[in-house]
Amino acid sequence: MKLIKIAEVAKDLQVAPLFTDSVTTQSIVETDLSKNFRIRQVNFGRGVRSKFHSHTIEQVLIVTEGKGIVATDKEEITVVPGDVIFIPAGEKHWHGATKDTTFSHLYVMSPAQKTTQLED
Repeated sequence: MKLIKIAEVAKDLQVAPLFTDSVTTQSIVETDLSKNFRIRQVNFGRGVRSKFHSHTIEQVLIVTEGKGIVATDKEEITVVPGDVIFIPAGEKHWHGATKDTTFSHLYVMSPAQKTTQLED
């Protein structure tokens, strides 16, 4: 057993084409602890979001702070701490902070997944 305190996990700055601005990520469970899944926290500044993308496997998001939006081509859902979002493999979606708040979520996925960015 290993106890991991998110507040003590280093934040790594991520500047990537998938995001509308930089975000920080925190590697909670990586492949050295589990071969089957990865858990990271993603921290978005006000109004920052991912661009439309999809994954080759299912993704689970667990909202930990702030207020965010998870969207597909058909709907946008406002989410708050405690909400859990299941995104099926292949579903085009984005997620990020509302314009007035920061937002953080954990994601749970397989290390073998592939992400395809669907928006420039």
